[in-house]
Amino acid sequence: ASDLERFLAAFCSQRDALAAAARKLLSDEQAPGRQKLLADLIRNLSENALAEEKEDDKKWFEGLESRFKNKSSYMRYSCESRIRSYMKEVSGFTSNVHPTARDEYKRIIDLMSDKLKSVKYNGCYFDRREEEAVRLCTAEGWFSCQGPFDRDDCPCKHSINPYSNRESRILFSTWNLDHIIEKKRAVVPELAEAVKTRDGREVNWEYFYQLLFTVDNLKLVHIACHKKTNHNLSCDKTKIYRKRKQNHKIS
Repeated sequence: ASDLERFLAAFCSQRDALAAAARKLLSDEQAPGRQKLLADLIRNLSENALAEEKEDDKKWFEGLESRFKNKSSYMRYSCESRIRSYMKEVSGFTSNVHPTARDEYKRIIDLMSDKLKSVKYNGCYFDRREEEAVRLCTAEGWFSCQGPFDRDDCPCKHSINPYSNRESRILFSTWNLDHIIEKKRAVVPELAEAVKTRDGREVNWEYFYQLLFTVDNLKLVHIACHKKTNHNLSCDKTKIYRKRKQNHKIS
């Protein structure tokens, strides 16, 4: 084992003693900077990230509805809530759609809604019990910021484990599932326009579904990496309609 591994092993084995010593130091400390360092150390030493059930980490569940019996079920619910809010926005745009196209727009909303229900609103993204291919966290519950919409990674290497303690769970609510091609500025208006000008063509609603509700177009970002500026990105014009069926005319 390396020196670092030996140090970490010793550190973990003395966890309770270190936490107690840090609490004693904190009670006498006046400097804000040192207070924060000690408070963070105590919080990290006291966390119970691997606990899943409510009875094993009651502090984590403080402030939550009693129906949540384990951490993953709440995290799953929190992801579902975000996706449901996106669906609500898409539905709320109906009044802005051209009157002649509203029925078709509503039909597409119903199709999207049915698909979301079938995949349980993609709550799997935040559920650490899910398969690695579909979750956005490690098996232990660590999430990493995927960086701003215009970068391939996070320059600050932000990470968080909302499963570890109550404060991290609350902080994680400030992380954003950011649409790369923007929902309000680009995707929803483009869908409304596609329905209005379809002229007999079939709108490729599944393409819009992917942009609105899946990680094809969603990035998990720390609040500092969430750029509110105009992304200046638009939908792929070649994917807005399904390919027409070939009609062979007899000459």
